[in-house]
Amino acid sequence: MFILYVWITGLSAFTVQPQEHTGHGTSSSLLAAGDCQFRGKHYKTEFRVEGEPVVLRCPQVWSRFGAPISPQALLTWRKNNSAQMIPEGPRMWAEDGALWVLPALREDSGTYVCTLRNASHCDEMSIELRVFEDTEASLPFISYSQILTLSASGLLACPDLREFTRNRTDVKTRWYKGSVPLDENNEKFISVEGTTRLLIHDVSVEDAGYYKCAITYAHEGRQYNVTRNVKLRVNKRKEETIPVIISPLQTISTSLGSSLTIPCKVFLGAGTPDTTLLWWTANSAQIESAYPGGRVTEGPRQEYSENNENYIEVPLIFNPVLREDLDTDFKCVVLNTLSFQTLRTTVKEASSTFSWGIALAPLSLVFLVLGGIWTYRRCKRRTEKTRGLTALKTGL
Repeated sequence: MFILYVWITGLSAFTVQPQEHTGHGTSSSLLAAGDCQFRGKHYKTEFRVEGEPVVLRCPQVWSRFGAPISPQALLTWRKNNSAQMIPEGPRMWAEDGALWVLPALREDSGTYVCTLRNASHCDEMSIELRVFEDTEASLPFISYSQILTLSASGLLACPDLREFTRNRTDVKTRWYKGSVPLDENNEKFISVEGTTRLLIHDVSVEDAGYYKCAITYAHEGRQYNVTRNVKLRVNKRKEETIPVIISPLQTISTSLGSSLTIPCKVFLGAGTPDTTLLWWTANSAQIESAYPGGRVTEGPRQEYSENNENYIEVPLIFNPVLREDLDTDFKCVVLNTLSFQTLRTTVKEASSTFSWGIALAPLSLVFLVLGGIWTYRRCKRRTEKTRGLTALKTGL
């Protein structure tokens, strides 16, 4: 019954079956539509211009890196909440796991659901299409954001053209700044031959703004323009300096069983912290690997300035310190494009705070007092004896 249903509706639905099936056919073993799992909406919304070709890629197919569809698979499309598959016509058709709309109209905007079904699996995903009139007001919606660095040379890419440039060696890309075409003899803006890229020499702040790229696509004897809009942002070059590790000390004294935090502090000067990596190792292993239980961890990275000079810091946290840590080689590691540096530190058990001098001080004081009393009494006796002898001599 299901085979008959597919045969009848196949005339008015988009299906992708790369080869015909013989014998009993595989359609009889396909899962019913009601058994399909909806995997959600694709993260990317397609913003396109009215009057141009549009290709909607089935998310399930393209998420598998464009792998060919299995001969036993059935792929169909429907729009919005309709249960009816989209009827095929001269303006819409399915090909290689994608839905082609040529040319696109504003009423084509909506949510398209791709269903991929075989004998053991069926899932669906949706993708959003929004078709805009080609006006300046539409630019914020239909433009791709790209970034280049000030005072350097960089490339702009004309994006999402793979279906229109596949297996073609004659692609010629036309570039515009705003609505003004960029001259082919312009030494600052050069369209890279054989690609869809634009090379901009010595990027300046004035180069920021909207660019348009266009190619020509032929279908059934008719030429169509395929355009993409790019919004270029120009960022200042981030200065990098050689980082200098200024802490920790080579030896850290602590007590076993106590908590301990060892900061790794790096001086960057005027350099940016954005491109500088900082981490700890224990016996050349990452901290997470060396201590999977989390007794020793890296604290949060801190970025700050002191006297207009930049620093970054990552602490190593012990909770608590154990004897095994005394034999561990800890390293603070810093890396950027200019330098790679390490600084080794070890944890040492602090010497005991117990002092025999302090313990014997009270006893010494007792002996001192007793000695003083004994000395006093002896001196007193001598004095009295001396006085008695003096009195006897005087009496004589």
